[in-house]
Amino acid sequence: MNTFNIAIIGAGPAGYFAAQALQNRENDSQEFKVDLYEKLPTPWGLVRSGVAPDHQKIKTVSKVFEKIASNKNFRLFANVELGVDVFIKDLKRNYDAVVLATGASKGKQLNIPGENLKNCFSSADFVSWYNAHPDFADLDVDLDTDRAIVIGAGNVAIDVARILIKDVKELENTDIAIHALEKLKKSAIKEVVICGRRGPEHAQFTAPELRELPKITGVNIEFDQAQIEDAIARTKINGLYDEKEIRTNLETMHEISKTKQEKFDKTLKFRFLLNPVEVSGESKVSNIDFNVNIVEKNTIKKTEKGICLDCGLVISAIGYETFPIDSLKPIQGKFENSGGKIEDNLYVVGWAKRGSNGVIGTNKSDASDVIDLLISNLKPPKNFPNPEKCIQESTEVINQKAWEKINKKEIELGVVNNKPRVKLTSRSELIGLSR
Repeated sequence: MNTFNIAIIGAGPAGYFAAQALQNRENDSQEFKVDLYEKLPTPWGLVRSGVAPDHQKIKTVSKVFEKIASNKNFRLFANVELGVDVFIKDLKRNYDAVVLATGASKGKQLNIPGENLKNCFSSADFVSWYNAHPDFADLDVDLDTDRAIVIGAGNVAIDVARILIKDVKELENTDIAIHALEKLKKSAIKEVVICGRRGPEHAQFTAPELRELPKITGVNIEFDQAQIEDAIARTKINGLYDEKEIRTNLETMHEISKTKQEKFDKTLKFRFLLNPVEVSGESKVSNIDFNVNIVEKNTIKKTEKGICLDCGLVISAIGYETFPIDSLKPIQGKFENSGGKIEDNLYVVGWAKRGSNGVIGTNKSDASDVIDLLISNLKPPKNFPNPEKCIQESTEVINQKAWEKINKKEIELGVVNNKPRVKLTSRSELIGLSR
C-alpha cells in the first residue's frame, strides 16, 4: 500500500473538507496521512470566528469536523503560522503534497478619503471582534451613536446590521464575545442603514437571510418600495427576472416593503444605488457622503446628485481578499491557480482558490474536485517518517488532544453561563489551557 503525507494549511471548512475528501479516497492501494496546520490556537476558521452568533445552527457543522479529526491518520498542528513557524518550501520538500486552505480574511477597501478614521471598519475586522477572534479582541469599537452605516449588499452586511440593531437580550445566550456583548448592552444605536452601490436586483443577499428580517423583534425593517418596484420592472424587461434567485430576492424585498410597519424605537433600512465617496469627521466618523447612482440597460451610472448621512459608525462589507502568505502573493484577492493547482505538489482550496464567494457547503464540492486533481498528479510517496519536523523548534504546537482541552473548557464555561460556549480570546490563556 502507498502511504502519502499531505499537509493542509488552514483549519477552516475548506481545510477540513479537503481532509475529508482525502479520507474518502483511501482504498486497499493508497492511504493518506493528513496534517492540518492552523495559525490560531483554535481550529474551525469562519465557523468559529465568522458565522454570526445568532446563527448557531450553522455552527453544528463543527460536528463533521470533529468526526474528520477522529480519523487515525489525522493530526492537528494549531498555533503554527505559515511564513513564521513553518515555510512552504520546507512543507513541499517534506510532504507529498501541500494544500492551502488559508481563506480570505482581509476586508476589501472602499478606497475613499476618510476610510481610516476612528470607527470606520471593514466587516472582516468587525465580525472577528464580535466573534472573539484573538487578534481583534482589543478593536476599539465605539457604539455611542444614533446611526450606523453598513456598506454592502450581501449576507455579511445583514449579519453585521442584525448584530448592531438586535435586542441584546437575544444575544446573551449565544457564543458572542463577552467584550462585544458588554459594549452592545450600552449601545446608543437606533438606526442601521445598509447601503448598496448597485440596484436591488444586483444584491447578493440570500432569500433565507431576507425572510429572517421581519422576525427581528422590536425593529422596523424598511425597504424603499419604489426602488424595489423599479428594479422589478427593469428585470422584467432585461430578462433578469427569469433568474430564480433574483426574482425570489426581489419578491421578498417587495413583500417586506409593503408590510405595515410598527413604530418601534429601532429601524433597519435598506437603500440602494448609493456609492460612498468620502467619510468625514474629526476625532472619529461623523458623516458619510454618497453619490446617487442610476441603472441604465443593466449598467450602473453615477449622477451629479449626492446625499450626506450623519453617522458615528461605518462598516464596509464589500468582500474579502487573501493576504500574502510566505512566498505567495495573491492576484485579485486569491492565489493564481489552474483548477486548484498552483505549482508542482502545491494546491489551493476554498476562498483562497476561488475568491470570497459561496457558503460553507460550497467548500465541500470545491475541495473534492481539487483533491481528485491532486491524487491524479501524485508521484511515488516520499515516505518521510516525520514530515512535521520542518516546524520551527521554538513553536508551541497545539495538537488535537490539546485543542479538545480548550474546547471542553469553553463548553463548560458556556454551561455555567447558559451559552453554547464562552470563547476565550487571550492567546496565552488558550495556550495555557492546552498544556
